[in-house]
Amino acid sequence: MEPTKTNPITPEKIMQIGMSFWASKTLITAVNMSLFTHLAHNSMSGREIRKALGLKKRSLYDFLDTLVALGFLSRKGLKKSAIYSNASDADLFLDKNKLSYIGGILEMSNNRLYPFWNDLEEGLKTGKPQNETKNGGKPIFEAIYANESKLREFLHAMGGVQMGNFMMLAEVFDFSNYNTVCDIGGSGANLSIHLAKHHNHLTCTSFDLPPVTPVATENIDHMGLGNRVTAVSGDFFVDEFPKADVITMGNILHDWGTKDKLMLITKAYNALPKGGALIVIENIIDDDRRHNAFGLMMSLNMAIETEEGFDFTAADFNEWTKQVGFKNTKVIPLTGPSSAVIAFK
Repeated sequence: MEPTKTNPITPEKIMQIGMSFWASKTLITAVNMSLFTHLAHNSMSGREIRKALGLKKRSLYDFLDTLVALGFLSRKGLKKSAIYSNASDADLFLDKNKLSYIGGILEMSNNRLYPFWNDLEEGLKTGKPQNETKNGGKPIFEAIYANESKLREFLHAMGGVQMGNFMMLAEVFDFSNYNTVCDIGGSGANLSIHLAKHHNHLTCTSFDLPPVTPVATENIDHMGLGNRVTAVSGDFFVDEFPKADVITMGNILHDWGTKDKLMLITKAYNALPKGGALIVIENIIDDDRRHNAFGLMMSLNMAIETEEGFDFTAADFNEWTKQVGFKNTKVIPLTGPSSAVIAFK
C-alpha cells in the first residue's frame, strides 16, 4: 500500500512489536507477585500494594500505571491518591484462587521460556531445541516429570493456558449424544473437571503418566467430582487409550512430529465407537498461514522446546484423520487464537 496523507507509513507497528517484551515482562511480573490475586479481594492504594508485595517506592506508580495503560488494572485518583482494582478480564483469569486462573502458563513463561527465546536465532540455524537439553539437561518431559515441584508448575501452566478454551468447549460442543470422555495427556484433569461440572450426564477419565495422577486426583477431589471424574495412569506412547465416546487432547499433538501425531490419532480412532469424536484443542494455524500469528509463534516455541514438534492447520488435521479412517472433520473457534478441530468416526 502506497503512503498517503491519510494513511502515512509510520514505525508504530515496528516499535510496538519490537519492544513488546516490555509489556510482556510487566504483566508476567505482576502475575508472579500475585498482584491480581491481592486485588481480587479489595481495591488497594499504591501504598497498600507496596506493602503487600514488598516493593520499594521507586517505580511503584510507573509499574502500576503501566498495568492501567495496558488495560489490566483500573484506577481512581492519581499516584498517592490512587486506588487500584483489577480489570474484569484480569480478575477472572489472573486471580489464583479462581478455577478460571490462566496465569500458570505466564508463571512458567517467566521461570523457563523467557530466557530460551533469546536463542531463537540459534534454533533456526541448528534445528535443535534451545531449552534445558542444550546444556546437557534431560529432555523436557523427562526432566519435568522427574521433579515434583517442576511437574506441579508445568501442570499448573498447562491447565492455565487452556482454561478459557475448556470453559468454552463445554458450552459450545454438543455433548448430549455422548456419555463418556477420555482426555489424553489430561494433566491436572482440568478439562475433565470442566466438562463434568457443565454436563451432569458425563463420566470423564483423565489419562496421563503415573507422576501426574496424584495431582489430578487432588484437583478432582477438591472439586467434589470423584464420583464422575477419574485420573488413570498410563503412557500414551505405550498403552492403548481407554475406550470412550469422546477422546480429547489439549496441546498434545503439537509436541510431536508427523509420525507420532499419526500414531496418537490412530490410537484415538481405535478407542472410539462408531459415531465417536476426537476433539483436539490447539492454536490451530489458519490454512493460508497468514493470520494466526500466535499459532505460528507457538510452533516456533515447539522448535525451542522439542525435537520434532510443530503446530498445524485444520487442513493438516483433516488430511491426517482421513488417512487414519475418520469420516469428516469440523473446526470450532474457541478463545483467542485457539480452536477445536474435531474428527468424527
